[in-house]
Amino acid sequence: MYKDALKAVLDDAGKKNLDRRSFLMLGAAGAGSLLLAPGVARAESKLKSSARIVIAGAGAAGLAAASHLAKRLDGAKITLIDARKEHFYQPGFTLVAAGIKPVSYPLSTTREYVPDGVELVEERVVEFDPEGNKVVSESGKSYPYDFLIVATGLKLDYEAIPGMDVEQIGNNGLGSIYHSPAKAEATWRAMSDFADKGGVGVFQRPGTEMKCAGAPLKYSFITDDYLRRRGNRGKAEIIYNANNKALFSVPIVHEKVRMLFEERGVKVNYERVLESIDLAKKLAVFKTPIGPVELQYDFINVIPPMRAPDSVRNSPLPWQEGGWAKDGWIEVDKHNLRHKRFDNVFAVGDVAGVPKGKTAASVKWQVPVAVDHLIAAISGAETTARYDGYTSCPLITRLGQAMLVEFDYKDNLTPSFPGIIAPLEELWISWVMKTMALKPTYLSMLRGRA
Repeated sequence: MYKDALKAVLDDAGKKNLDRRSFLMLGAAGAGSLLLAPGVARAESKLKSSARIVIAGAGAAGLAAASHLAKRLDGAKITLIDARKEHFYQPGFTLVAAGIKPVSYPLSTTREYVPDGVELVEERVVEFDPEGNKVVSESGKSYPYDFLIVATGLKLDYEAIPGMDVEQIGNNGLGSIYHSPAKAEATWRAMSDFADKGGVGVFQRPGTEMKCAGAPLKYSFITDDYLRRRGNRGKAEIIYNANNKALFSVPIVHEKVRMLFEERGVKVNYERVLESIDLAKKLAVFKTPIGPVELQYDFINVIPPMRAPDSVRNSPLPWQEGGWAKDGWIEVDKHNLRHKRFDNVFAVGDVAGVPKGKTAASVKWQVPVAVDHLIAAISGAETTARYDGYTSCPLITRLGQAMLVEFDYKDNLTPSFPGIIAPLEELWISWVMKTMALKPTYLSMLRGRA
């Protein structure tokens, strides 16, 4: 079925007048260059060191960090600890749930990206002891370190939603694009059935920080487009529930999405957070400023609360106060990713407690900065490497079109291709980047090559 959906998109693309010069310029620049790292110092030759470096977590951030360290250090003992054998290309989950890519598209293995000279321990870290400079794995083995990079990712806290059962994703109108490739495919089947019949589609995002905050918006747009393509938009109501008073954290992007939702008849409720769900009755209950509100649905895309893993939350590493303390995000300087209380600890990727940056593109910009500061600490040198919050969201607005939204800590739009790709325009070329160009660049990122 995904082949039929992709054919429809390509047929549409053939009817559009894509500026050939712009497309070729983008290709020459490198279609995935929005993931390229900032200009940080690079050693001409490897630095000799006997430092013990532990990396907790072998997702995108952990593997990229291991690759950068292996390229720049000679003699260091680099240990990568993570129990998960599968590697997920998580930006691909939405494409699987849209029927555009097969369930195999996001899948590979962790081990194939581990660089030579790096030890992979296939266990979970269950304890962080930054005072003792060690971590403990689930088998009880201790791993002492001179430097620690925490790249554990985050926890999808489905259990925090009473009534939710991840085993039922794909059944009775229940979808959730974040869980796994298999559940993304199951979500596609449930959404496709909804697009065939119509009814009430309910969409939401959690009240916590989350990875790829544009994904819930993308899936609302994708569902709307399928309903239109199948002639059933008039039979359906789409309701998007924002967790606060905005649809997107960047004001100008919020306004653009608000206008598109209004144009396409998507109803928006603000300050609503999913509180519980009754799967048998197809009833969602939302927490609002005026009390609980019930919504009956025919299809719902559940995005769970997201928090730091329990091992991190129960350690000394999280913020001790402020907005990031409750969910356990690690207390790091937002510009160099270095821990504010333990100066031999860094955090990169989703687990880092910084204002922006829970995307794969952010990882690509964060990792070289953190590694530069770690190596500077080993060598006694200084570095000016700085992460300014770069985050990228290829925001799909219909099949065959997307907006390439890039921004920083200050909510400034930071387009990688000024004059070629306007960040708030719905373009086929942005769709091509999302569906074709980004995965090869992502894989290069894991190997420290991008």
